[in-house]
Order: sequence, then structure tokens, then C-alpha cells
Amino acid sequence: MTRPARAVIHLDHLRQNFHRIRSLAGEAEIMAVVKANAYGHGLTEIARVLAEEGCRHFGVTDASEGQALRQTLAHAADITLLSGIFDLKDARLASAHRLTPIIYDERQLDCLKHAGFPGSVWLKVDTGMGRLGASQPEKLLKSCERAGFRIRGLLSHLACAEEPDHPLNRRQIDRFSSLCTRLGLPGSLLNSAGLSKGYAERFSCVRPGIALYGSEPIPSRPIGLKPVMQLQGRIIQIRHLPADHPISYGATFHTPAPMRVGVVSLGYGDGLPRQLSNRGEAFIQGRRYPILGRVCMDYTIIRLDDALVEAGDWVEFWGPNVTANEVARQAGTIAYELFTGVAGRVQRIIRE
Repeated sequence: MTRPARAVIHLDHLRQNFHRIRSLAGEAEIMAVVKANAYGHGLTEIARVLAEEGCRHFGVTDASEGQALRQTLAHAADITLLSGIFDLKDARLASAHRLTPIIYDERQLDCLKHAGFPGSVWLKVDTGMGRLGASQPEKLLKSCERAGFRIRGLLSHLACAEEPDHPLNRRQIDRFSSLCTRLGLPGSLLNSAGLSKGYAERFSCVRPGIALYGSEPIPSRPIGLKPVMQLQGRIIQIRHLPADHPISYGATFHTPAPMRVGVVSLGYGDGLPRQLSNRGEAFIQGRRYPILGRVCMDYTIIRLDDALVEAGDWVEFWGPNVTANEVARQAGTIAYELFTGVAGRVQRIIRE
């Protein structure tokens, strides 16, 4: 039997989330961000469903991810490389698989020219995040035009979109809008949180990522998303421990009285944060149960007491009943890291 640790992927929730995002995007095209194995959810199934729902534009990290995605998607789909290309090999992959790189440096153009790249590119500009971006976008635009590359548009990224009242958001939007007007190009700026905030400036293309997977980008302003991933382990043993019995590594928890506990087949080796030790919760049959002691690589121990829970029952660590945002807060991280940190040894169970 395969070790009972699984991530159940609810494709019906993915479909609903996409259409909710579609309703917020207005006339803007949707570039579904499916990088990092669709945020740990499984690239092939996620991309297939989104394409069935009418999505025609996808964003991945690099040419290797783009090549893998092209094997799943129809030829008509547009695949953007959000980190651009890194060398001549990437440029050749972009040419062979009809991928659309972002460009932020003239050295990338040299690789594309040597590869005989026939497609279009996005120009990446920095409007305030201090990450990737052309320092002289006008000069880069002219270089692209001289090389004969079609320009898809300008692309930038909001640094503080999860903080809807942060003044940098408005400054970035205004800078980007001004640059699009000056260069006469369409643009793409808003991510999931930008869409949730409801900015009027959606530009020509929006790039939802975390919202597709059902995690509210701004938890204080929910937009009605449903979690796509449900991370579960199984109770593999129930123990009856006496009072003052240590639990797990470091003996950081001692039972205050005789206690019934369950050993669950999921741990930090599967992607459950060790920071949940002695503070997180698990969900079983309508109730939450506290995590006791340190999370182990393969196991987590939870307090059961007199609950009608038996060995073999499935335990949810995040999903419909315990949100990834809530778990992330307890662990001092973000839902993005939870999703992408789910290990390859965890089974992905696809449910329509």
C-alpha cells in the first residue's frame, strides 16, 4: 500500500475560481500563472482544466516549464516565460515550442537572435519593486524592434498588492500607466491581490496565480474563492498515554493527564511546516484537534481525547475546513510557500 499522505485536488473548485476571476477581470485577458508545477497542484491537470474553461494564456517561470506545458496545451495557447530566458539553450526551446519570453536585458535579445526566434516578447519594466526590469525601456524597445521581434506589451509587478492601502500600489499603477501611454503599448500589471482590490486600471492582461488555487489574496477582503488543494494524512495508530508522558522530539510537550492521541502519516518531509509544532490544528469529522509536540519528518501527533476518531481516519491539515492562509499565519509564512512546498512523495488525488 502507498503511504497514506495525499493532496486532494478539487478541479470543480478550480473551475469556479477561474470564472470568479473572469468576472473581476472585465475586458482584460487572463494569463493564468501555473509556474512551479501550478503552485504544487500539478501542472498537467490544472492547465488542462483551465484550457477547457477558455483560458488561452498561461505564465510559467522558464523555458523548461514552458516546454513541459506545451506538451499538455493545444498549439493555440500562449505560454509566457515570466523569468525570460537565461541562455542560448532557453532561446532555442522558446523557438521550438512557440514560447513568449519576457525581456529585461539586451543580452537576452542576442540569444534569441542566434536561435532564430520567430515569436513575440513582453518587455519587463520595474515600477517600484526593485526586482527584474529594464533600466531603459525605451532603448530596449528600439532594440527589439530593430531585431524584428513583435512586442506583446509591457509587463510589471506590484510589490505590495496584498496591502491594499499601501501608497506604493497607486504610485506603481500611475507609473506603469504613464509608461504604457508614452510607449504606445498594452500592459499587464495586476496579480491576484490587485484584482481582489478592484483597481479600475486592469490594462490589457491580468495575471492571477494564488487566487486560481483558492487562497484569498487579501484575507480581509474575500472574493468568494474555494480551496483547490486539501492536504491530508491518515491516523495510523491511536495511543493511550499516561500523565506526564513526553511527546515527540525534544519532549517539548508532556501530557497533563492520561491522554488519547493519534499518530498521523504526514510531517515536514511532506510539506507540513515544522513551525506548527505545539500550535497548529488538524481537522477530522467536523472538529479541530491540536498538534502535540514537534512535527516529525513523517508523522504528526494530535490530541484526540474521547473523540469518535479511529485509526484509518483521514486528517485535514489545510483545505476546505482549515484554510491555507490560517495555517500560513500560524507557521509564519504564506500560502504560496505551503502549496509549493508539498513534497513529490505526497500523492496528488484528482477529483472532478
